[in-house]
Amino acid sequence: MKIAVPMFLNLIRSFQQTLALRYSPFSFGLAIALAGSSAFLPRFAVAAELDEIQKRGYLIVAVKETVNPLGYRDASGTLQGFEIEIAHRLAEELLGRREAIRFVPVSNRDRLSAVLTDQVDLAIAQMTVTASRMRLVSFSHPYYIDGTALITANPSFQRLADARQATVAILEGSSAIAAVQYFLPRAQLVGVTSYAEARSLLETGAVEAFAGDASVLSGWARENPGYRLLPPLLSGEPLSVVMPKGVQYDPLRREVNAAIARWAEEGWLKQEAAQWGLPDGVGWK
Repeated sequence: MKIAVPMFLNLIRSFQQTLALRYSPFSFGLAIALAGSSAFLPRFAVAAELDEIQKRGYLIVAVKETVNPLGYRDASGTLQGFEIEIAHRLAEELLGRREAIRFVPVSNRDRLSAVLTDQVDLAIAQMTVTASRMRLVSFSHPYYIDGTALITANPSFQRLADARQATVAILEGSSAIAAVQYFLPRAQLVGVTSYAEARSLLETGAVEAFAGDASVLSGWARENPGYRLLPPLLSGEPLSVVMPKGVQYDPLRREVNAAIARWAEEGWLKQEAAQWGLPDGVGWK
């Protein structure tokens, strides 16, 4: 699936505007107020505005530290990865120095709360755009299109169609289940509770493939040459920078969005993704 950058950005802008109108914090809060209660109003951040960040002299960014190649620690304990490079480049754009940054490692469940409770200025932590999340925070233009992929060590599997009757591990309750059932209706699905469990089943030969996030599985393939992702990807989901809502944060959002759009047009995002071994079947092309 090839998406021209300008057209893709226009589609994302339209998507964000539609969701923003439908799920704006004002309409959400008004509906609750009319119901006679404010107990369930979302707690929005009182995060640093752009001028405050510039006076402070450094960015505070939530990132992953266990997801190779997006954000992980190398043998020396230094944070590395595609999203780490994006954070460094944002610091250079906003503050003039790529090292003007402090990282806050977060788990999946803490990514939103880190922004909402003023622990960070923004999050670059494998976050996909959803309607429910847009009620609480703002999303930038996407810097990468992640998706569901199949990974295998079976040498007879070269493309997705080769796994049509394979035994496939998949996370229980995952949104990837529907995609796998649609593209591989005759595959036998085996539920797992974690990526680690799926990897163990692959290594022992209990399953022939695993369906998961392409960004994570590409890291597996980098670490284990015997593994490979089967083209094409099963779905596409935009990864974006997460920022606080509110008009006071408009300057920050404008700067972040302008930077990402420029990097896409210059080809830097695609080049950097390729350098980290990320699949580009649905990414910037």
